[in-house]
Amino acid sequence: MPKIDKEMAQFEKDLLQSMGEMKRGEHAAVHTPAQIEARKRGRPAGSVKADAKVSTAIRLDAVVLEALKAAGPGWQTRANDALRDVFVAKATPRTRPRRSHRAPERS
Repeated sequence: MPKIDKEMAQFEKDLLQSMGEMKRGEHAAVHTPAQIEARKRGRPAGSVKADAKVSTAIRLDAVVLEALKAAGPGWQTRANDALRDVFVAKATPRTRPRRSHRAPERS
Protein backbone atom coordinates (compact mmCIF):
# COMPACT_ATOMS: atom_id res chain seq x y z
CA MET A 1 0.00 0.00 0.00
CA PRO A 2 1.50 3.36 -1.00
CA LYS A 3 2.23 5.90 1.69
CA ILE A 4 -0.10 8.94 1.58
CA ASP A 5 1.35 12.24 2.71
CA LYS A 6 -0.52 14.44 5.23
CA GLU A 7 -1.68 16.95 2.60
CA MET A 8 -3.26 14.25 0.44
CA ALA A 9 -4.89 12.61 3.46
CA GLN A 10 -6.42 15.96 4.46
CA PHE A 11 -7.62 16.51 0.89
CA GLU A 12 -9.30 13.10 0.85
CA LYS A 13 -10.95 13.77 4.23
CA ASP A 14 -12.22 17.19 3.08
CA LEU A 15 -13.46 15.78 -0.22
CA LEU A 16 -15.44 13.04 1.52
CA GLN A 17 -16.91 15.59 3.92
CA SER A 18 -17.93 17.86 1.02
CA MET A 19 -19.53 14.98 -0.83
CA GLY A 20 -21.50 14.01 2.27
CA GLU A 21 -22.71 17.59 2.70
CA MET A 22 -23.68 17.72 -0.97
CA LYS A 23 -25.69 14.50 -0.71
CA ARG A 24 -27.53 15.87 2.34
CA GLY A 25 -28.28 19.10 0.44
CA GLU A 26 -26.36 21.28 2.90
CA HIS A 27 -24.49 23.28 0.26
CA ALA A 28 -26.67 23.61 -2.78
CA ALA A 29 -29.86 22.03 -3.94
CA VAL A 30 -29.78 20.22 -7.25
CA HIS A 31 -32.64 21.24 -9.51
CA THR A 32 -34.08 19.24 -12.34
CA PRO A 33 -34.79 20.93 -15.70
CA ALA A 34 -38.52 20.69 -14.92
CA GLN A 35 -38.02 22.51 -11.59
CA ILE A 36 -35.98 25.23 -13.28
CA GLU A 37 -38.59 25.67 -16.01
CA ALA A 38 -41.44 25.86 -13.48
CA ARG A 39 -39.71 28.57 -11.48
CA LYS A 40 -41.22 32.01 -11.94
CA ARG A 41 -39.14 35.10 -12.60
CA GLY A 42 -38.58 37.69 -9.90
CA ARG A 43 -38.62 37.49 -6.15
CA PRO A 44 -40.59 34.74 -4.45
CA ALA A 45 -44.01 35.78 -3.15
CA GLY A 46 -43.85 37.14 0.36
CA SER A 47 -40.14 37.93 0.21
CA VAL A 48 -40.72 41.70 0.04
CA LYS A 49 -41.90 43.62 3.08
CA ALA A 50 -45.29 45.28 2.85
CA ASP A 51 -43.68 48.52 4.08
CA ALA A 52 -40.65 48.35 1.82
CA LYS A 53 -38.35 51.36 1.74
CA VAL A 54 -38.40 53.71 -1.22
CA SER A 55 -35.25 54.70 -3.09
CA THR A 56 -34.68 58.45 -3.17
CA ALA A 57 -31.97 61.05 -3.58
CA ILE A 58 -31.32 63.61 -0.87
CA ARG A 59 -28.72 66.34 -0.67
CA LEU A 60 -26.89 66.58 2.65
CA ASP A 61 -24.08 68.74 3.94
CA ALA A 62 -20.73 67.00 3.47
CA VAL A 63 -20.05 67.03 7.24
CA VAL A 64 -23.44 65.42 7.94
CA LEU A 65 -22.80 62.63 5.45
CA GLU A 66 -19.26 62.13 6.79
CA ALA A 67 -20.58 61.83 10.35
CA LEU A 68 -23.22 59.31 9.30
CA LYS A 69 -20.73 57.17 7.37
CA ALA A 70 -18.12 57.42 10.15
CA ALA A 71 -20.48 55.49 12.41
CA GLY A 72 -19.85 52.44 10.22
CA PRO A 73 -22.07 49.92 8.44
CA GLY A 74 -25.79 50.51 8.85
CA TRP A 75 -25.50 54.28 8.61
CA GLN A 76 -28.43 54.54 6.20
CA THR A 77 -30.67 52.59 8.54
CA ARG A 78 -29.62 54.79 11.48
CA ALA A 79 -30.30 57.93 9.42
CA ASN A 80 -33.73 56.54 8.46
CA ASP A 81 -34.50 55.78 12.11
CA ALA A 82 -33.46 59.29 13.20
CA LEU A 83 -35.59 60.91 10.51
CA ARG A 84 -38.54 58.69 11.43
CA ASP A 85 -38.17 59.66 15.11
CA VAL A 86 -38.21 63.34 14.25
CA PHE A 87 -40.88 63.49 11.57
CA VAL A 88 -43.17 60.49 11.93
CA ALA A 89 -43.34 60.28 15.72
CA LYS A 90 -44.12 63.99 15.92
CA ALA A 91 -46.75 63.92 13.20
CA THR A 92 -49.45 64.14 15.88
CA PRO A 93 -51.64 67.25 15.92
CA ARG A 94 -49.82 70.31 17.19
CA THR A 95 -50.92 71.91 20.43
CA ARG A 96 -49.79 75.37 19.42
CA PRO A 97 -50.38 77.16 16.14
CA ARG A 98 -47.65 77.16 13.52
CA ARG A 99 -45.63 80.29 13.13
CA SER A 100 -46.10 82.07 9.87
CA HIS A 101 -43.00 82.70 7.79
CA ARG A 102 -44.53 85.80 6.31
CA ALA A 103 -43.66 89.23 7.63
CA PRO A 104 -46.42 90.73 9.73
CA GLU A 105 -48.71 93.12 7.89
CA ARG A 106 -48.15 96.79 8.67
CA SER A 107 -51.04 99.21 9.06
